[in-house]
Amino acid sequence: MEKFSFKNQLEKLVRNPENHSYLLAVSGGADSMVLASLFQGLGLTYQVAHINYKLRGEDSDLDQNTVQDFCEKNHVRFHLYEVSEKDRKPENSIQLWAREIRYRFFGEIREQENLEFLVTAHHLNDQLETFIINLSKASGINGLSGIPAGRNNTIRPLLNFSKEEIYEYAEKNKIDFREDLSNKKSDYLRNKIRNEIVPKLLETNEHFLENFKKSSSYLNQTRDFVERQIEEVENRITLFNPEHKILSKEKLSLESTFVQFEILKKYGFDQEEEIPKIFTAENGSSFFSKDYHLIINRDELILVNKNKEQETKDEILLIESFDFSEDLMSISLEDTIENIEGINNSFEWDFDAAKLKFPLRLRKHQDGDEFYPSGFSGRKKVSKFFRDEKLSILARPKIWILCDSKNSVLGIVPLRQDRRYAKDEKTKSILKIFNEKKK
Repeated sequence: MEKFSFKNQLEKLVRNPENHSYLLAVSGGADSMVLASLFQGLGLTYQVAHINYKLRGEDSDLDQNTVQDFCEKNHVRFHLYEVSEKDRKPENSIQLWAREIRYRFFGEIREQENLEFLVTAHHLNDQLETFIINLSKASGINGLSGIPAGRNNTIRPLLNFSKEEIYEYAEKNKIDFREDLSNKKSDYLRNKIRNEIVPKLLETNEHFLENFKKSSSYLNQTRDFVERQIEEVENRITLFNPEHKILSKEKLSLESTFVQFEILKKYGFDQEEEIPKIFTAENGSSFFSKDYHLIINRDELILVNKNKEQETKDEILLIESFDFSEDLMSISLEDTIENIEGINNSFEWDFDAAKLKFPLRLRKHQDGDEFYPSGFSGRKKVSKFFRDEKLSILARPKIWILCDSKNSVLGIVPLRQDRRYAKDEKTKSILKIFNEKKK
């Protein structure tokens, strides 16, 4: 391993690396200290972040001192996070807990200091360990492809270098580092693989690690090819809609279970047993992931971003009171109601103001809502009115219910007024509610 070979790897991940800024995650071990030394030698703009987990007593403090000394010597900005009681160390899953702490801290520093890339010191041996762990979990091609060299502004320029090469570079260039002796214990799965399984694999073939690197490269190329094919399938079965992602249920059902899973996984539906349920569910059924609401709408799978759903107001105050010294008051809803696809939003309703209980407001449909639609005799539930009007599942959430202070329905905006409150020959004061905007 030489400085120029490292620079070549870095240039594959970042074009013109000298024009960018970096946050280096440095633990004090050989790999991260070599990483810092290489960045220093190349004259790059970088800062360093270190976490003292307080798990190994004095050793943890000595790790911190090693990193801090390097930064002071080279006039590099040093960021420290010291774990305390507020971090509530769990009895189990220490590694997951530590990972969450460090990536949260790294993200905060990168944003605070306006640094473009987070750089970690993962190397080829880490890649092999990850491959074996994922192989044992049946994690598919994405898992077997291992740790990505670059993704989401995180780069790993040492990923093609072995632990042995890194140690040799550290020794040759007299780089100070600390050994984490806890890594010698096989009490975690990764440590067990590192200490007991990988050495036996390396004994089987002197070129094992080099061959693994080639295989890993092939797997990554295969994964990239599959991802492009999946994207092409998704584009082919996507139905145009300006607001939501809509997939053709019929076309997706004709694809393999692998393709179905890979497409729906992107929206958080990553439980394999859930996929068949989506294709056999009744019309109107809903499924939920962390970020998406999936609705079965006949031959469509509608994917609604829950964060955008939550942005919609549930209620709007329309008018507080009516000035009965006036014969006519008008309210335009042009800037209030959304354009609803497939529905003419233009309407004009004249109410007898004396029949209304103020204030008036717009709200969304509630169970039990009913009204007396103009042009019809009798009473009708709002839910049945929606069905009779053949409103799509996407249109229904955009429909507003106009109601008074007693929660009585005065109209279904923009479709039908309640005839009980309409003006008549005895009306003296009119409240006009209208929208001139067409669909």
